[in-house]
Amino acid sequence: MKNSFKNLTLAEMKVKREELIQKYMEFRFQRVVGHIDNPLQGRMMRRQIARLHTLIHLQELQKAKG
Repeated sequence: MKNSFKNLTLAEMKVKREELIQKYMEFRFQRVVGHIDNPLQGRMMRRQIARLHTLIHLQELQKAKG
């Protein structure tokens, strides 16, 4: 899962990031209510969002450079 984002285009990465952010918000709500199966899922989602932020930032820098 780590490297699966590198093959996406910039627009696809932005859409995927928004989807993951929405899923993370739903996960946080479920955690407060107390209905979660895997408590480590939140950490994994946060890391995936951070990876996407990094890849999007790098592509935008490359686009601005050249």
